[in-house]
Amino acid sequence: MQELHDAPLAPLTTFRLGGPATRLITATTDAEVVAAVREADASGTPLLLIGGGSNLVIGDKGFDGTALRIATTGFELDGTSLELAAGEVWTDAVERTVRAGLAGVECLAGIPGSAGATPIQNVGAYGQEVSSTITEVIAYDRRAGETVTLTNAECAFSYRHSRFKADPERYVVLRVRFRLEDAKGLSAPLRYAETARALGVEPGERVPVEDARETVLKLRAGKGMVLDPDDHDTWSAGSFFTNPILTDADFAVFHARVRERLGDGVEPPAYPAGEGRTKTSAAWLIDKAGFTKGYGTGPARISTKHTLALTNRGDATTEDLLTLAREVVAGVREAFGVTLVNEPVTVGVAL
Repeated sequence: MQELHDAPLAPLTTFRLGGPATRLITATTDAEVVAAVREADASGTPLLLIGGGSNLVIGDKGFDGTALRIATTGFELDGTSLELAAGEVWTDAVERTVRAGLAGVECLAGIPGSAGATPIQNVGAYGQEVSSTITEVIAYDRRAGETVTLTNAECAFSYRHSRFKADPERYVVLRVRFRLEDAKGLSAPLRYAETARALGVEPGERVPVEDARETVLKLRAGKGMVLDPDDHDTWSAGSFFTNPILTDADFAVFHARVRERLGDGVEPPAYPAGEGRTKTSAAWLIDKAGFTKGYGTGPARISTKHTLALTNRGDATTEDLLTLAREVVAGVREAFGVTLVNEPVTVGVAL
Protein backbone atom coordinates (compact mmCIF):
# COMPACT_ATOMS: atom_id res chain seq x y z
CA MET A 1 0.00 0.00 0.00
CA GLN A 2 1.60 3.24 -1.18
CA GLU A 3 1.32 6.38 0.93
CA LEU A 4 2.12 9.96 -0.09
CA HIS A 5 1.70 13.27 1.74
CA ASP A 6 0.58 16.62 0.31
CA ALA A 7 -0.16 14.63 -2.83
CA PRO A 8 -1.54 16.25 -6.02
CA LEU A 9 -5.02 14.98 -6.91
CA ALA A 10 -5.54 16.80 -10.22
CA PRO A 11 -3.60 14.14 -12.20
CA LEU A 12 -5.99 11.49 -10.82
CA THR A 13 -9.05 13.17 -12.35
CA THR A 14 -10.14 13.50 -15.97
CA PHE A 15 -10.73 17.23 -15.43
CA ARG A 16 -7.09 17.55 -14.26
CA LEU A 17 -8.32 19.99 -11.63
CA GLY A 18 -8.12 20.31 -7.87
CA GLY A 19 -5.63 20.85 -5.07
CA PRO A 20 -3.65 18.28 -3.07
CA ALA A 21 -4.71 15.80 -0.42
CA THR A 22 -3.14 15.80 3.02
CA ARG A 23 -2.47 12.10 2.48
CA LEU A 24 -2.94 9.82 -0.52
CA ILE A 25 -3.08 6.05 -0.13
CA THR A 26 -3.11 3.70 -3.12
CA ALA A 27 -4.66 0.31 -2.30
CA THR A 28 -4.20 -2.66 -4.64
CA THR A 29 -6.17 -5.34 -2.74
CA ASP A 30 -9.59 -5.46 -1.11
CA ALA A 31 -7.92 -6.01 2.26
CA GLU A 32 -5.85 -2.85 1.83
CA VAL A 33 -8.97 -0.87 0.88
CA VAL A 34 -10.84 -2.07 3.98
CA ALA A 35 -7.84 -1.45 6.24
CA ALA A 36 -7.45 2.12 4.99
CA VAL A 37 -11.15 2.84 5.42
CA ARG A 38 -11.20 1.38 8.92
CA GLU A 39 -8.16 3.42 9.92
CA ALA A 40 -9.72 6.65 8.67
CA ASP A 41 -13.04 5.91 10.35
CA ALA A 42 -11.40 4.97 13.65
CA SER A 43 -9.41 8.21 13.75
CA GLY A 44 -12.23 10.41 12.45
CA THR A 45 -10.18 11.42 9.43
CA PRO A 46 -12.16 12.68 6.40
CA LEU A 47 -11.97 10.12 3.58
CA LEU A 48 -12.17 10.66 -0.17
CA LEU A 49 -12.49 7.61 -2.43
CA ILE A 50 -10.95 7.84 -5.90
CA GLY A 51 -11.34 5.32 -8.69
CA GLY A 52 -10.83 6.47 -12.25
CA GLY A 53 -11.44 10.10 -11.30
CA SER A 54 -13.87 10.60 -14.18
CA ASN A 55 -16.73 11.87 -12.03
CA LEU A 56 -14.92 14.15 -9.58
CA VAL A 57 -14.72 17.91 -9.23
CA ILE A 58 -12.18 18.66 -6.50
CA GLY A 59 -11.84 22.16 -5.07
CA ASP A 60 -8.73 24.23 -5.68
CA LYS A 61 -7.82 23.99 -1.99
CA GLY A 62 -7.70 20.22 -2.26
CA PHE A 63 -8.80 17.73 0.38
CA ASP A 64 -7.89 17.97 4.04
CA GLY A 65 -7.88 14.28 4.89
CA THR A 66 -7.04 10.88 3.42
CA ALA A 67 -7.65 10.28 -0.27
CA LEU A 68 -7.88 6.55 -0.99
CA ARG A 69 -7.16 5.56 -4.56
CA ILE A 70 -8.72 2.16 -5.28
CA ALA A 71 -6.39 0.37 -7.71
CA THR A 72 -7.53 -3.21 -7.21
CA THR A 73 -7.53 -5.63 -10.15
CA GLY A 74 -9.56 -8.69 -10.98
CA PHE A 75 -11.52 -9.87 -14.02
CA GLU A 76 -13.23 -13.25 -13.56
CA LEU A 77 -15.48 -14.54 -16.34
CA ASP A 78 -17.31 -17.85 -15.87
CA GLY A 79 -19.76 -18.49 -18.68
CA THR A 80 -22.00 -15.45 -18.61
CA SER A 81 -21.12 -14.50 -15.02
CA LEU A 82 -18.59 -11.70 -14.62
CA GLU A 83 -16.95 -10.39 -11.45
CA LEU A 84 -14.88 -7.21 -11.57
CA ALA A 85 -12.68 -5.72 -8.88
CA ALA A 86 -13.61 -2.11 -8.15
CA GLY A 87 -10.34 -0.78 -9.54
CA GLU A 88 -10.64 -2.44 -12.95
CA VAL A 89 -10.69 0.04 -15.84
CA TRP A 90 -14.28 -0.08 -17.04
CA THR A 91 -13.76 0.41 -20.76
CA ASP A 92 -11.09 -2.34 -20.80
CA ALA A 93 -13.49 -4.71 -19.06
CA VAL A 94 -16.19 -3.96 -21.64
CA GLU A 95 -13.75 -4.73 -24.44
CA ARG A 96 -12.91 -8.11 -22.89
CA THR A 97 -16.57 -9.10 -22.56
CA VAL A 98 -17.16 -8.18 -26.19
CA ARG A 99 -14.15 -10.23 -27.28
CA ALA A 100 -15.75 -13.13 -25.42
CA GLY A 101 -18.87 -12.63 -27.55
CA LEU A 102 -21.10 -11.62 -24.63
CA ALA A 103 -23.79 -8.95 -24.69
CA GLY A 104 -25.13 -6.59 -22.07
CA VAL A 105 -22.56 -3.81 -21.62
CA GLU A 106 -21.28 -3.30 -25.19
CA CYS A 107 -23.04 0.07 -25.52
CA LEU A 108 -21.23 1.26 -22.39
CA ALA A 109 -17.89 1.15 -24.20
CA GLY A 110 -15.60 4.13 -23.90
CA ILE A 111 -17.01 5.37 -20.60
CA PRO A 112 -14.02 6.45 -18.49
CA GLY A 113 -13.61 5.41 -14.89
CA SER A 114 -13.45 2.26 -12.82
CA ALA A 115 -15.79 -0.68 -12.45
CA GLY A 116 -16.50 0.15 -8.82
CA ALA A 117 -18.04 3.47 -9.79
CA THR A 118 -20.58 1.96 -12.19
CA PRO A 119 -23.19 0.84 -9.63
CA ILE A 120 -22.89 4.07 -7.64
CA GLN A 121 -23.97 6.19 -10.57
CA ASN A 122 -25.94 3.44 -12.30
CA VAL A 123 -23.81 4.26 -15.30
CA GLY A 124 -25.70 4.30 -18.56
CA ALA A 125 -25.40 5.39 -22.18
CA TYR A 126 -26.78 4.57 -25.61
CA GLY A 127 -29.73 2.62 -24.27
CA GLN A 128 -27.96 0.50 -21.65
CA GLU A 129 -27.53 0.85 -17.88
CA VAL A 130 -25.41 -1.32 -15.62
CA SER A 131 -28.45 -1.94 -13.43
CA SER A 132 -29.83 -4.28 -16.11
CA THR A 133 -26.85 -6.66 -15.80
CA ILE A 134 -25.57 -6.23 -12.22
CA THR A 135 -26.57 -9.13 -10.00
CA GLU A 136 -24.64 -8.29 -6.82
CA VAL A 137 -22.35 -5.65 -5.38
CA ILE A 138 -19.80 -6.58 -2.72
CA ALA A 139 -19.06 -3.60 -0.51
CA TYR A 140 -17.58 -2.65 2.82
CA ASP A 141 -20.33 -1.28 5.05
CA ARG A 142 -18.68 1.43 7.14
CA ARG A 143 -21.65 1.65 9.50
CA ALA A 144 -21.71 -2.07 10.27
CA GLY A 145 -17.93 -2.48 10.03
CA GLU A 146 -18.19 -5.52 7.77
CA THR A 147 -18.16 -6.62 4.14
CA VAL A 148 -21.66 -7.19 2.74
CA THR A 149 -23.19 -8.48 -0.48
CA LEU A 150 -26.10 -6.47 -1.89
CA THR A 151 -28.49 -7.88 -4.47
CA ASN A 152 -29.61 -5.88 -7.48
CA ALA A 153 -32.89 -5.02 -5.74
CA GLU A 154 -31.06 -3.92 -2.59
CA CYS A 155 -28.97 -1.50 -4.67
CA ALA A 156 -32.15 0.54 -5.33
CA PHE A 157 -31.13 1.54 -8.83
CA SER A 158 -32.85 4.36 -10.68
CA TYR A 159 -31.82 6.88 -13.33
CA ARG A 160 -28.19 7.82 -12.53
CA HIS A 161 -28.84 6.90 -8.91
CA SER A 162 -28.49 4.08 -6.42
CA ARG A 163 -28.41 3.21 -2.74
CA PHE A 164 -24.68 3.97 -2.78
CA LYS A 165 -25.18 7.46 -4.17
CA ALA A 166 -28.03 8.14 -1.75
CA ASP A 167 -25.81 7.27 1.23
CA PRO A 168 -22.28 8.08 0.02
CA GLU A 169 -20.62 7.86 3.44
CA ARG A 170 -21.75 4.30 4.13
CA TYR A 171 -20.52 1.90 1.43
CA VAL A 172 -17.18 1.31 -0.28
CA VAL A 173 -17.65 -0.83 -3.38
CA LEU A 174 -15.11 -3.66 -3.57
CA ARG A 175 -16.42 -5.90 -6.37
CA VAL A 176 -19.28 -5.93 -8.85
CA ARG A 177 -20.95 -9.03 -10.30
CA PHE A 178 -22.78 -9.08 -13.62
CA ARG A 179 -24.91 -11.53 -15.59
CA LEU A 180 -24.29 -11.06 -19.31
CA GLU A 181 -26.01 -12.70 -22.29
CA ASP A 182 -24.67 -15.25 -24.74
CA ALA A 183 -26.55 -14.23 -27.88
CA LYS A 184 -24.27 -16.17 -30.24
CA GLY A 185 -22.03 -13.16 -30.83
CA LEU A 186 -24.88 -10.68 -31.22
CA SER A 187 -25.53 -7.58 -29.15
CA ALA A 188 -28.43 -6.98 -26.84
CA PRO A 189 -31.42 -5.45 -28.67
CA LEU A 190 -30.48 -1.88 -29.60
CA ARG A 191 -32.59 0.57 -27.62
CA TYR A 192 -31.05 3.88 -28.68
CA ALA A 193 -32.20 5.37 -31.96
CA GLU A 194 -28.87 7.07 -32.76
CA THR A 195 -26.96 3.79 -32.39
CA ALA A 196 -29.48 1.90 -34.52
CA ARG A 197 -29.32 4.57 -37.24
CA ALA A 198 -25.53 4.48 -37.28
CA LEU A 199 -25.67 0.71 -37.74
CA GLY A 200 -28.39 0.86 -40.40
CA VAL A 201 -30.93 -1.17 -38.41
CA GLU A 202 -34.16 -0.54 -36.54
CA PRO A 203 -34.35 -0.10 -32.76
CA GLY A 204 -34.89 -3.48 -31.12
CA GLU A 205 -32.70 -5.35 -33.59
CA ARG A 206 -29.43 -7.06 -32.73
CA VAL A 207 -26.09 -6.68 -34.51
CA PRO A 208 -22.69 -8.33 -34.03
CA VAL A 209 -21.63 -7.32 -30.53
CA GLU A 210 -18.27 -5.96 -31.73
CA ASP A 211 -20.05 -3.77 -34.30
CA ALA A 212 -22.20 -2.28 -31.55
CA ARG A 213 -19.13 -1.52 -29.41
CA GLU A 214 -17.18 0.04 -32.28
CA THR A 215 -20.14 2.18 -33.32
CA VAL A 216 -20.63 3.49 -29.79
CA LEU A 217 -16.92 4.31 -29.53
CA LYS A 218 -17.13 6.30 -32.77
CA LEU A 219 -20.25 8.13 -31.62
CA ARG A 220 -18.66 8.95 -28.27
CA ALA A 221 -15.39 10.08 -29.86
CA GLY A 222 -17.32 12.43 -32.14
CA LYS A 223 -18.73 14.09 -29.02
CA GLY A 224 -15.40 14.25 -27.19
CA MET A 225 -16.49 11.52 -24.79
CA VAL A 226 -13.52 9.16 -25.23
CA LEU A 227 -10.43 10.16 -23.26
CA ASP A 228 -7.60 11.64 -25.35
CA PRO A 229 -4.82 13.55 -23.55
CA ASP A 230 -4.24 15.67 -26.66
CA ASP A 231 -7.89 16.71 -27.00
CA HIS A 232 -9.04 19.28 -24.45
CA ASP A 233 -12.65 18.46 -25.26
CA THR A 234 -12.06 15.25 -23.32
CA TRP A 235 -10.63 17.05 -20.28
CA SER A 236 -14.04 16.79 -18.70
CA ALA A 237 -16.32 14.56 -16.67
CA GLY A 238 -18.38 13.65 -19.71
CA SER A 239 -21.96 14.78 -19.23
CA PHE A 240 -21.79 17.47 -16.55
CA PHE A 241 -25.56 17.59 -15.98
CA THR A 242 -28.17 14.85 -15.76
CA ASN A 243 -31.23 14.88 -18.00
CA PRO A 244 -34.08 16.46 -16.01
CA ILE A 245 -37.04 14.26 -15.11
CA LEU A 246 -40.19 16.33 -14.70
CA THR A 247 -43.64 15.61 -13.33
CA ASP A 248 -46.52 15.99 -15.77
CA ALA A 249 -47.40 19.34 -14.22
CA ASP A 250 -43.83 20.61 -14.37
CA PHE A 251 -43.45 19.40 -17.95
CA ALA A 252 -46.60 21.29 -18.97
CA VAL A 253 -45.14 24.49 -17.50
CA PHE A 254 -41.83 23.80 -19.20
CA HIS A 255 -43.57 23.13 -22.53
CA ALA A 256 -45.36 26.47 -22.28
CA ARG A 257 -42.04 28.23 -21.65
CA VAL A 258 -40.57 26.54 -24.74
CA ARG A 259 -43.45 27.74 -26.92
CA GLU A 260 -43.17 31.23 -25.45
CA ARG A 261 -39.43 31.43 -26.08
CA LEU A 262 -38.96 29.44 -29.29
CA GLY A 263 -42.35 29.43 -31.01
CA ASP A 264 -45.38 27.16 -31.26
CA GLY A 265 -43.72 24.80 -33.72
CA VAL A 266 -40.86 23.79 -31.42
CA GLU A 267 -41.24 20.59 -29.43
CA PRO A 268 -38.71 19.81 -26.68
CA PRO A 269 -37.33 16.28 -26.38
CA ALA A 270 -39.64 14.14 -24.26
CA TYR A 271 -39.17 10.53 -23.14
CA PRO A 272 -41.37 8.48 -20.79
CA ALA A 273 -39.73 8.17 -17.36
CA GLY A 274 -42.34 6.28 -15.38
CA GLU A 275 -45.93 7.06 -14.52
CA GLY A 276 -46.57 10.78 -14.46
CA ARG A 277 -42.98 11.67 -15.31
CA THR A 278 -41.15 12.76 -18.45
CA LYS A 279 -37.44 13.04 -19.13
CA THR A 280 -36.09 15.82 -21.32
CA SER A 281 -32.62 16.57 -22.67
CA ALA A 282 -30.13 18.66 -20.69
CA ALA A 283 -28.04 19.15 -23.84
CA TRP A 284 -31.06 20.55 -25.70
CA LEU A 285 -31.87 22.91 -22.82
CA ILE A 286 -28.31 24.20 -22.66
CA ASP A 287 -28.12 24.79 -26.40
CA LYS A 288 -31.54 26.47 -26.66
CA ALA A 289 -30.69 28.71 -23.70
CA GLY A 290 -27.82 30.11 -25.77
CA PHE A 291 -24.88 28.07 -24.52
CA THR A 292 -23.70 26.54 -27.76
CA LYS A 293 -20.70 24.30 -28.46
CA GLY A 294 -17.45 26.05 -27.56
CA TYR A 295 -19.22 28.66 -25.41
CA GLY A 296 -16.94 30.67 -23.14
CA THR A 297 -13.86 32.84 -23.39
CA GLY A 298 -11.91 31.66 -20.35
CA PRO A 299 -9.90 28.53 -19.58
CA ALA A 300 -13.08 26.56 -18.82
CA ARG A 301 -15.53 26.27 -21.71
CA ILE A 302 -18.30 24.13 -23.12
CA SER A 303 -16.89 21.39 -25.34
CA THR A 304 -16.64 22.21 -29.04
CA LYS A 305 -18.18 18.78 -29.71
CA HIS A 306 -21.01 18.47 -27.17
CA THR A 307 -22.96 21.06 -25.19
CA LEU A 308 -23.34 18.74 -22.21
CA ALA A 309 -19.62 18.62 -21.45
CA LEU A 310 -17.80 21.37 -19.57
CA THR A 311 -14.07 21.27 -20.22
CA ASN A 312 -10.69 22.40 -18.97
CA ARG A 313 -8.86 23.99 -21.89
CA GLY A 314 -5.51 23.37 -20.21
CA ASP A 315 -4.95 25.96 -17.50
CA ALA A 316 -8.35 26.23 -15.81
CA THR A 317 -8.99 26.15 -12.09
CA THR A 318 -11.91 24.44 -10.41
CA GLU A 319 -13.38 27.86 -9.68
CA ASP A 320 -13.24 28.67 -13.41
CA LEU A 321 -15.20 25.49 -14.09
CA LEU A 322 -17.79 26.20 -11.39
CA THR A 323 -18.27 29.78 -12.61
CA LEU A 324 -19.16 28.41 -16.04
CA ALA A 325 -21.42 25.72 -14.58
CA ARG A 326 -23.29 28.27 -12.49
CA GLU A 327 -23.76 30.50 -15.52
CA VAL A 328 -25.26 27.60 -17.47
CA VAL A 329 -27.56 26.56 -14.62
CA ALA A 330 -28.80 30.12 -14.14
CA GLY A 331 -29.31 30.63 -17.87
CA VAL A 332 -31.32 27.45 -18.34
CA ARG A 333 -33.44 28.21 -15.28
CA GLU A 334 -34.17 31.72 -16.54
CA ALA A 335 -35.01 30.52 -20.04
CA PHE A 336 -37.08 27.43 -19.25
CA GLY A 337 -37.73 27.24 -15.51
CA VAL A 338 -35.79 23.98 -15.22
CA THR A 339 -32.91 23.61 -12.76
CA LEU A 340 -30.07 21.44 -14.00
CA VAL A 341 -28.33 19.10 -11.54
CA ASN A 342 -24.64 18.34 -11.80
CA GLU A 343 -23.70 14.70 -12.38
CA PRO A 344 -20.09 14.73 -11.09
CA VAL A 345 -19.41 14.52 -7.35
CA THR A 346 -18.09 17.78 -5.91
CA VAL A 347 -15.40 17.74 -3.20
CA GLY A 348 -14.92 20.84 -1.07
CA VAL A 349 -17.03 22.93 -3.44
CA ALA A 350 -20.63 23.22 -4.58
CA LEU A 351 -22.62 24.77 -7.39
